[in-house]
Amino acid sequence: PLSFSAAELVPAAPGPLQPYLRLMRLHQPAGTWLLYLPCTWSIALAAEPGCLPAWHLLSLFGVGAVLMRGAGCTINDMWDRDYDKKVVRTASRPLAAGDISTFQSLIFLGGQLSLALCVLLCLNYYSIILGAASLSLVITYPLMKRVTYWPQLVLGLTFNWGALLGWSAVKGSCEWSVCLPLYLAGVMWTLVYDTIYAHQDKRDDIIIGVKSTALQFKEDTKQWLSGFSLAMLLSLCVAGMNCNQTLPYYSAVAAIGAHLAHQIYTLDIDKPEDCWKKFASNRTVGVLLFIGIVLGNL
Repeated sequence: PLSFSAAELVPAAPGPLQPYLRLMRLHQPAGTWLLYLPCTWSIALAAEPGCLPAWHLLSLFGVGAVLMRGAGCTINDMWDRDYDKKVVRTASRPLAAGDISTFQSLIFLGGQLSLALCVLLCLNYYSIILGAASLSLVITYPLMKRVTYWPQLVLGLTFNWGALLGWSAVKGSCEWSVCLPLYLAGVMWTLVYDTIYAHQDKRDDIIIGVKSTALQFKEDTKQWLSGFSLAMLLSLCVAGMNCNQTLPYYSAVAAIGAHLAHQIYTLDIDKPEDCWKKFASNRTVGVLLFIGIVLGNL
Protein backbone atom coordinates (compact mmCIF):
# COMPACT_ATOMS: atom_id res chain seq x y z
CA PRO A 1 0.00 0.00 0.00
CA LEU A 2 1.07 3.56 -0.69
CA SER A 3 2.30 5.21 2.50
CA PHE A 4 4.41 8.15 3.50
CA SER A 5 6.30 9.08 6.65
CA ALA A 6 9.33 11.19 7.45
CA ALA A 7 11.13 8.09 8.73
CA GLU A 8 10.68 6.40 5.33
CA LEU A 9 11.66 9.51 3.38
CA VAL A 10 15.26 9.60 4.60
CA PRO A 11 16.39 6.09 3.49
CA ALA A 12 14.51 6.60 0.20
CA ALA A 13 16.43 9.82 -0.56
CA PRO A 14 19.58 9.89 -2.75
CA GLY A 15 22.66 8.71 -0.85
CA PRO A 16 24.55 12.04 -0.74
CA LEU A 17 21.44 13.77 0.65
CA GLN A 18 20.77 11.32 3.47
CA PRO A 19 23.38 12.64 5.99
CA TYR A 20 21.88 16.13 5.74
CA LEU A 21 18.35 14.83 6.28
CA ARG A 22 19.56 12.87 9.30
CA LEU A 23 21.44 15.94 10.55
CA MET A 24 18.16 17.87 10.64
CA ARG A 25 16.45 14.80 12.25
CA LEU A 26 13.87 14.51 9.49
CA HIS A 27 13.62 10.81 10.34
CA GLN A 28 12.66 11.66 13.95
CA PRO A 29 9.70 14.03 13.63
CA ALA A 30 8.67 13.97 17.30
CA GLY A 31 10.87 16.98 18.06
CA THR A 32 9.41 18.94 15.14
CA TRP A 33 5.90 18.32 16.45
CA LEU A 34 6.92 19.50 19.93
CA LEU A 35 8.29 22.72 18.42
CA TYR A 36 5.29 23.24 16.14
CA LEU A 37 2.40 22.56 18.51
CA PRO A 38 2.85 25.63 20.79
CA CYS A 39 2.63 27.73 17.60
CA THR A 40 -0.70 26.10 16.75
CA TRP A 41 -2.05 26.77 20.25
CA SER A 42 -1.27 30.45 19.95
CA ILE A 43 -2.63 30.82 16.41
CA ALA A 44 -5.84 29.03 17.42
CA LEU A 45 -6.29 31.09 20.61
CA ALA A 46 -5.88 34.29 18.60
CA ALA A 47 -8.68 33.33 16.17
CA GLU A 48 -11.93 35.26 16.43
CA PRO A 49 -14.75 33.53 18.38
CA GLY A 50 -16.65 31.16 16.11
CA CYS A 51 -13.78 30.99 13.60
CA LEU A 52 -11.25 28.32 12.69
CA PRO A 53 -7.54 29.20 13.07
CA ALA A 54 -5.80 30.76 10.07
CA TRP A 55 -4.78 27.81 7.91
CA HIS A 56 -2.19 29.77 5.95
CA LEU A 57 -0.42 30.65 9.21
CA LEU A 58 -0.61 27.06 10.45
CA SER A 59 1.04 25.96 7.18
CA LEU A 60 3.66 28.71 7.30
CA PHE A 61 4.58 27.90 10.90
CA GLY A 62 4.73 24.21 9.99
CA VAL A 63 7.40 24.91 7.38
CA GLY A 64 9.18 27.17 9.85
CA ALA A 65 9.14 24.47 12.53
CA VAL A 66 10.77 21.93 10.22
CA LEU A 67 13.48 24.43 9.23
CA MET A 68 14.19 25.77 12.72
CA ARG A 69 14.17 22.35 14.34
CA GLY A 70 16.60 21.25 11.64
CA ALA A 71 18.78 24.30 12.22
CA GLY A 72 18.73 23.71 15.97
CA CYS A 73 19.77 20.08 15.54
CA THR A 74 22.55 21.12 13.17
CA ILE A 75 23.89 23.66 15.68
CA ASN A 76 23.57 21.09 18.46
CA ASP A 77 25.57 18.48 16.53
CA MET A 78 28.23 21.01 15.57
CA TRP A 79 28.76 21.90 19.24
CA ASP A 80 28.49 18.28 20.45
CA ARG A 81 30.25 16.25 17.76
CA ASP A 82 33.03 15.17 20.16
CA TYR A 83 30.53 14.27 22.89
CA ASP A 84 28.27 12.41 20.47
CA LYS A 85 31.10 10.03 19.52
CA LYS A 86 31.18 8.78 23.12
CA VAL A 87 27.43 8.07 23.46
CA VAL A 88 26.02 4.89 21.92
CA ARG A 89 22.68 6.51 20.95
CA THR A 90 24.34 9.47 19.19
CA ALA A 91 27.53 7.96 17.77
CA SER A 92 25.90 7.38 14.38
CA ARG A 93 24.89 11.02 13.89
CA PRO A 94 26.38 12.37 10.64
CA LEU A 95 28.96 14.70 12.18
CA ALA A 96 30.03 12.28 14.91
CA ALA A 97 30.32 9.45 12.37
CA GLY A 98 32.26 11.61 9.90
CA ASP A 99 29.65 11.33 7.14
CA ILE A 100 29.86 15.10 6.57
CA SER A 101 32.33 17.75 7.65
CA THR A 102 31.85 20.69 9.99
CA PHE A 103 32.20 23.08 7.03
CA GLN A 104 29.49 21.25 5.09
CA SER A 105 27.26 21.43 8.17
CA LEU A 106 27.88 25.15 8.44
CA ILE A 107 26.86 25.70 4.81
CA PHE A 108 23.77 23.57 5.37
CA LEU A 109 22.93 25.56 8.51
CA GLY A 110 23.17 28.78 6.52
CA GLY A 111 20.72 27.40 3.98
CA GLN A 112 18.20 26.36 6.63
CA LEU A 113 18.38 29.72 8.41
CA SER A 114 18.02 31.58 5.10
CA LEU A 115 14.85 29.65 4.26
CA ALA A 116 13.55 30.17 7.81
CA LEU A 117 14.15 33.91 7.38
CA CYS A 118 12.05 33.85 4.22
CA VAL A 119 9.22 32.31 6.25
CA LEU A 120 9.65 34.92 8.99
CA LEU A 121 9.57 37.76 6.47
CA CYS A 122 6.06 36.68 5.47
CA LEU A 123 4.84 37.90 8.89
CA ASN A 124 4.23 41.41 10.26
CA TYR A 125 7.08 43.62 11.51
CA TYR A 126 6.38 42.94 15.18
CA SER A 127 6.58 39.19 14.56
CA ILE A 128 9.77 39.52 12.51
CA ILE A 129 11.53 41.25 15.40
CA LEU A 130 10.06 38.84 17.94
CA GLY A 131 11.08 35.81 15.86
CA ALA A 132 14.61 37.11 15.30
CA ALA A 133 14.99 37.56 19.08
CA SER A 134 14.78 33.79 19.57
CA LEU A 135 17.94 33.11 17.54
CA SER A 136 20.25 33.72 20.51
CA LEU A 137 18.44 30.96 22.43
CA VAL A 138 18.69 28.59 19.46
CA ILE A 139 22.46 29.12 19.22
CA THR A 140 23.30 28.99 22.94
CA TYR A 141 21.01 26.18 24.12
CA PRO A 142 23.41 23.35 23.14
CA LEU A 143 26.09 24.89 25.39
CA MET A 144 23.89 24.89 28.49
CA LYS A 145 24.47 21.24 29.33
CA ARG A 146 28.10 22.14 29.97
CA VAL A 147 27.36 24.83 32.57
CA THR A 148 24.05 24.02 34.29
CA TYR A 149 21.91 21.09 35.38
CA TRP A 150 18.93 22.93 33.88
CA PRO A 151 19.50 22.87 30.09
CA GLN A 152 15.92 21.60 29.76
CA LEU A 153 14.70 24.96 31.07
CA VAL A 154 16.62 26.79 28.33
CA LEU A 155 15.20 24.34 25.77
CA GLY A 156 11.73 25.18 27.08
CA LEU A 157 12.34 28.90 26.62
CA THR A 158 13.53 28.16 23.07
CA PHE A 159 11.02 25.55 21.92
CA ASN A 160 7.94 27.45 23.08
CA TRP A 161 8.72 30.80 21.48
CA GLY A 162 5.96 30.01 18.99
CA ALA A 163 3.44 30.50 21.83
CA LEU A 164 4.32 34.20 21.57
CA LEU A 165 4.96 34.35 17.85
CA GLY A 166 1.72 32.67 16.74
CA TRP A 167 -0.46 35.23 18.54
CA SER A 168 1.54 38.20 17.22
CA ALA A 169 1.35 36.79 13.66
CA VAL A 170 -2.45 36.92 13.91
CA LYS A 171 -2.96 40.07 15.98
CA GLY A 172 0.10 42.18 15.16
CA SER A 173 1.34 42.21 18.77
CA CYS A 174 1.24 40.04 21.90
CA GLU A 175 -1.56 40.07 24.45
CA TRP A 176 0.69 39.32 27.39
CA SER A 177 -2.12 38.26 29.75
CA VAL A 178 -2.70 35.32 27.39
CA CYS A 179 0.69 34.78 25.77
CA LEU A 180 2.82 34.70 28.92
CA PRO A 181 0.74 32.02 30.74
CA LEU A 182 0.64 30.01 27.50
CA TYR A 183 4.42 30.36 27.12
CA LEU A 184 4.96 29.35 30.76
CA ALA A 185 2.73 26.32 30.25
CA GLY A 186 4.87 25.30 27.28
CA VAL A 187 8.10 25.75 29.26
CA MET A 188 6.75 23.54 32.06
CA TRP A 189 5.67 20.96 29.47
CA THR A 190 9.16 20.92 27.97
CA LEU A 191 10.66 20.36 31.41
CA VAL A 192 8.43 17.28 31.70
CA TYR A 193 9.13 15.65 28.35
CA ASP A 194 12.81 16.58 28.02
CA THR A 195 13.65 15.43 31.53
CA ILE A 196 12.12 12.08 30.56
CA TYR A 197 14.15 12.18 27.34
CA ALA A 198 17.37 12.96 29.27
CA HIS A 199 17.01 9.83 31.39
CA GLN A 200 17.89 7.81 28.28
CA ASP A 201 21.46 9.13 28.35
CA LYS A 202 22.13 9.69 32.04
CA ARG A 203 24.79 6.99 32.35
CA ASP A 204 26.72 8.30 29.37
CA ASP A 205 26.22 11.90 30.52
CA ILE A 206 27.90 11.12 33.86
CA ILE A 207 30.87 9.57 32.06
CA ILE A 208 31.43 12.44 29.61
CA GLY A 209 30.62 15.16 32.14
CA VAL A 210 27.50 16.89 30.81
CA LYS A 211 24.54 17.95 32.94
CA SER A 212 20.76 17.56 32.79
CA THR A 213 17.66 17.74 34.96
CA ALA A 214 17.64 13.93 34.90
CA LEU A 215 20.95 13.96 36.79
CA GLN A 216 19.76 16.78 39.04
CA PHE A 217 16.46 15.15 40.07
CA LYS A 218 17.64 11.51 40.13
CA GLU A 219 15.15 9.35 42.06
CA ASP A 220 12.98 12.40 42.80
CA THR A 221 12.20 12.83 39.11
CA LYS A 222 8.52 11.88 39.37
CA GLN A 223 7.86 14.45 42.11
CA TRP A 224 9.48 17.19 39.99
CA LEU A 225 7.57 16.12 36.88
CA SER A 226 4.32 16.21 38.85
CA GLY A 227 5.09 19.76 39.98
CA PHE A 228 5.87 20.89 36.43
CA SER A 229 2.68 19.26 35.16
CA LEU A 230 0.58 21.04 37.79
CA ALA A 231 2.21 24.37 36.88
CA MET A 232 1.46 23.69 33.21
CA LEU A 233 -2.21 22.97 33.88
CA LEU A 234 -2.64 26.05 36.08
CA SER A 235 -0.98 28.25 33.44
CA LEU A 236 -3.27 26.85 30.73
CA CYS A 237 -6.29 27.65 32.90
CA VAL A 238 -5.07 31.24 33.38
CA ALA A 239 -4.47 31.66 29.63
CA GLY A 240 -7.94 30.25 28.91
CA MET A 241 -9.67 32.54 31.40
CA ASN A 242 -7.87 35.59 30.03
CA CYS A 243 -9.19 34.97 26.52
CA ASN A 244 -12.67 33.74 27.51
CA GLN A 245 -12.24 30.12 26.51
CA THR A 246 -15.16 27.73 26.87
CA LEU A 247 -15.92 24.19 28.11
CA PRO A 248 -14.14 22.21 25.33
CA TYR A 249 -10.90 24.01 26.17
CA TYR A 250 -11.06 23.10 29.86
CA SER A 251 -12.09 19.55 28.94
CA ALA A 252 -8.91 19.30 26.88
CA VAL A 253 -6.86 20.65 29.80
CA ALA A 254 -8.41 17.97 32.04
CA ALA A 255 -7.57 15.28 29.45
CA ILE A 256 -4.00 16.57 29.31
CA GLY A 257 -3.80 16.33 33.09
CA ALA A 258 -4.94 12.71 32.96
CA HIS A 259 -2.45 11.93 30.18
CA LEU A 260 0.46 13.48 32.08
CA ALA A 261 -0.54 11.73 35.32
CA HIS A 262 -0.56 8.34 33.57
CA GLN A 263 2.69 9.14 31.78
CA ILE A 264 4.49 10.03 35.01
CA TYR A 265 2.96 7.20 37.08
CA THR A 266 3.95 4.49 34.60
CA LEU A 267 7.36 5.95 33.71
CA ASP A 268 10.41 3.76 34.35
CA ILE A 269 13.35 6.18 34.39
CA ASP A 270 15.85 3.30 34.21
CA LYS A 271 14.53 1.91 30.90
CA PRO A 272 15.63 4.02 27.90
CA GLU A 273 13.02 2.44 25.62
CA ASP A 274 10.23 3.41 28.04
CA CYS A 275 11.64 6.95 28.35
CA TRP A 276 11.57 7.29 24.56
CA LYS A 277 8.02 5.97 24.37
CA LYS A 278 6.81 8.42 27.03
CA PHE A 279 8.70 11.31 25.42
CA ALA A 280 7.19 10.65 22.00
CA SER A 281 3.68 10.37 23.47
CA ASN A 282 3.77 14.08 24.30
CA ARG A 283 2.64 14.87 20.78
CA THR A 284 -0.77 13.68 22.00
CA VAL A 285 -0.68 16.34 24.74
CA GLY A 286 -0.11 19.11 22.20
CA VAL A 287 -2.73 17.85 19.76
CA LEU A 288 -5.33 17.52 22.55
CA LEU A 289 -4.86 21.15 23.53
CA PHE A 290 -5.05 22.36 19.92
CA ILE A 291 -8.32 20.48 19.40
CA GLY A 292 -9.69 21.86 22.67
CA ILE A 293 -8.84 25.44 21.64
CA VAL A 294 -10.44 25.07 18.20
CA LEU A 295 -13.63 23.51 19.61
CA GLY A 296 -13.71 26.07 22.39
CA ASN A 297 -13.56 28.90 19.84
CA LEU A 298 -16.30 27.37 17.73
